[in-house]
Amino acid sequence: MTKTTNSTIESPRRGPRKWFSSAEKLRFVQASFKPGVSVGEIARKYGIGVSSLVKWRKQMQSGAVMGIASGESLVPVTELKKLKQKVRELERLLGQKTAENEVLKEFVVIAREKKLLSRQHLPEMDDFPIG
Repeated sequence: MTKTTNSTIESPRRGPRKWFSSAEKLRFVQASFKPGVSVGEIARKYGIGVSSLVKWRKQMQSGAVMGIASGESLVPVTELKKLKQKVRELERLLGQKTAENEVLKEFVVIAREKKLLSRQHLPEMDDFPIG
């Protein structure tokens, strides 16, 4: 495969492979939804594959218009849900560890005040309150 222009790639079997911008894809899909027009007609008119047009139509119907319009790659809904769940779990763990850290800091301050901990055993920290 050799690149011939910014928007096409030569394929040894089928000829040049075309790359369409998001705006072009949206225009093709909108044209294919007009009454009395078939998907095959639109595909032939613009020189695109019927399967590509059908795929873009499905993406648009499933709410992918924003992804197509912005040119960003799309993430499946199931993957998005999994990632959101992972973020919630990590935020929960962060909160738990932060609370544990605060309790331990309080313990160190109290223990130093009562001389239960020697200052030699713990390294000095600039932001750590020493009682």
